[in-house]
Amino acid sequence: MKVEAKRGERGVAEVLFASVRVERLEPELTLPAKFERMLKEFELAKGVKGKQVGIKMHFGGGTGYTTIPPVFVRILVEELKKAGAGRIKVMDDNPASGIARGYTREVLGCEVVSCFGASGRYVYREEIGYQTVDEALFGGEAVDCEYFIDLAHVKGHGDCGFGGSIKNIAMGVVPGDTRGKLHRLEGGIVYDEGRCTRCGKCVKECRNNAISFTEGKRVEIFFHHCTYCQHCVLICPEGALRMEGRRYEDFVHGMALVTDKFLERFKAEQLLFINVLLNITIFCDCWGMSTAALVPDIGIMASRDICAVEMASLDAIKTEKLLVEGLPKGRELREGGHLFERIHGKDPYLMVRRLSELRGGSLEYRLREIT
Repeated sequence: MKVEAKRGERGVAEVLFASVRVERLEPELTLPAKFERMLKEFELAKGVKGKQVGIKMHFGGGTGYTTIPPVFVRILVEELKKAGAGRIKVMDDNPASGIARGYTREVLGCEVVSCFGASGRYVYREEIGYQTVDEALFGGEAVDCEYFIDLAHVKGHGDCGFGGSIKNIAMGVVPGDTRGKLHRLEGGIVYDEGRCTRCGKCVKECRNNAISFTEGKRVEIFFHHCTYCQHCVLICPEGALRMEGRRYEDFVHGMALVTDKFLERFKAEQLLFINVLLNITIFCDCWGMSTAALVPDIGIMASRDICAVEMASLDAIKTEKLLVEGLPKGRELREGGHLFERIHGKDPYLMVRRLSELRGGSLEYRLREIT
């Protein structure tokens, strides 16, 4: 097994790594088999036996096809069963959105539920007290877990630089009301009527029905429904919609606060963070569509420490490995450090550093490769 230390030797957290690279053409050397061996390293029986285990992932939507392949979810479920877990459930916002991508009971081998229960309104309330985020609502099905597994697909993100384990909690176990409060930390949406061609793409793209045309064919945004996801801003071909008063630092701090508040409910031994570095695209899976990968597939990383697994995942994504097909036409890299920063203009490490400051997660890690 390969061992590699990053950012010093003292107080480093261990991150296990299963590479997509295949040394020989044998099934036992491929990524699914390595993933199974990786999970055994965590001695799951000590934490999950007889317990309610929740696996939080993102089901994607629309015609998206670059989410986590179901085979890996099923392997995880099977290992939990072998370890004697009680109730096992895979969770996201809307189970129906995952059917087209194979996230069903029949395929995964366990329940597939909404974080917010069958009613969609099962939540717990927690005070946050930060600017627009006075409080956060957390999905009851996620909170009720006795063992929580954060199964995240790593990709770029226009709002927070990248999406991984932190985003899978901060934006994934909360309903639209809380997501909207977080997005409002970024600023407001301004409409430039002179640029607008009334193509209607913003109206069609909005999943929350927050945008409409008035009788005079002027765009109107109903901010009660708006979650500030910025899909309308990004899809507008004329730049008629833009964010005003962008405050990226406030947004990522809010994400870190919400993540920390959720994780406070669990002991360290009740948590496992798994980052899947396959089909690493420019935008989030919530777009409901897929683009080509930005870099070649890397593999899977896992750790008990959320900050360490996020740092290791970001470090593995190299600008020099960029696949130009993954950049939309006309998109060019900016000056900056990390590849995601050069694409989105935002330091992806900032969100991890903020969470580390709040909960003491390690920014230093030791990578141990599973062969």
